[in-house]
Amino acid sequence: MIEQHLSIDTGEGEMATFVVRPESDEVQPVILFLMDAPGKREELHDMARRIAATGYYVMLPNLYYRDTPSFTIHREDPASAKYMAQLMGNLSNAMVARDAAALLAHATADPSADAQTVGTTGYCMSGPFALWLAAEYPETVKAAASVHGVRLATDAHDSPHARPSDITGEILVLAAEFDDWVDRPHFDRIVTALNDAEVTHQSEWIEGVHHGFVFPQRPKYDKVAAERHWELLHSMFDRTLKSRS
Repeated sequence: MIEQHLSIDTGEGEMATFVVRPESDEVQPVILFLMDAPGKREELHDMARRIAATGYYVMLPNLYYRDTPSFTIHREDPASAKYMAQLMGNLSNAMVARDAAALLAHATADPSADAQTVGTTGYCMSGPFALWLAAEYPETVKAAASVHGVRLATDAHDSPHARPSDITGEILVLAAEFDDWVDRPHFDRIVTALNDAEVTHQSEWIEGVHHGFVFPQRPKYDKVAAERHWELLHSMFDRTLKSRS
């Protein structure tokens, strides 16, 4: 595997980005791996490596770069959790869309990457970002996943559930039964929007698991559900991206 720790100029600041890809001469489809609220960290680097190992050029940016060059939550410190909430609140779908454009501009200049064949996956706070990118860049984003994503179907002007008609790629939505941020009516609302727009999607309400179930370093980690997530994610990416590259 080839790994790089880059600083990408977005025009709004320097965005620290972890890039990992197979050591191969083949051009790889791009995956934008969008971090959860606790920040860009080694746990996520390992998840990005797992995707890259199957034949992808994976980019994992620090989405908080406008406020801080790096952040990882210290769960035992209430001040750290408060700062995380502030950082998370400072982000918007439009900001992440601009960041994605900068990431893809970098990938376009790298002969190892196919920046016209793109997938994205977002966790927790980034679930809506992933779906927003699928709507914002339908010609390039062929697949997008939201995994225990929040704010997928709200009354906000930029709620992802209002834009499924702009999506041409495939969507994966996974939600946890026990989630303080997404209840069953919330989940049903995004599923209905995808169905009404005839978007190709797989959406699962996973019973018996909690928000954050995919992360091995969290107390709520559920190995069976996490592996189910990996199975569905890899299947979607391989089906939608590798047949095009």
